[in-house]
Amino acid sequence: DLWGPLVLCVSLALMLQDGSADSKDDGGPQFAEVFVIIWFGAVVITLNSKLLGGTISFFQSLCVLGYCVMPLTMAMLVCRLVLLVDAGTVSFIIRLIVVGAMFGWSTLASTAFLVDSQPPNRKALVVYPIFLFYFVISWMILTFTPQ
Repeated sequence: DLWGPLVLCVSLALMLQDGSADSKDDGGPQFAEVFVIIWFGAVVITLNSKLLGGTISFFQSLCVLGYCVMPLTMAMLVCRLVLLVDAGTVSFIIRLIVVGAMFGWSTLASTAFLVDSQPPNRKALVVYPIFLFYFVISWMILTFTPQ
């Protein structure tokens, strides 16, 4: 079932989008950029898992990675609400804590599923790309500031 991850990906991309799609000078990531980063990253991690000898299917891996974006989607929602109130140092600290916690949740949740399908001597090779994938998404959420 790829609908759940697709809905989460679309909602994250829409929340990161700031301003109109016509404006080139708004400074915020556009929907297509976020969508491509999430889906390209998920496909690369899935291919990496399969090439390392993983027993999980291609679509199961995509679904796990997509559903595990949900905590980061919640972090984006909280960060947007915090930015509506204040954009100062306290706001950044709150956003850092929220994004850090949700990054940890996403990483741990996805590695719990994907690492178990790997041979014992290759588990670290699967965890590192997952860490990078969710780190990039977390960084985009944390550094987003509306114009």
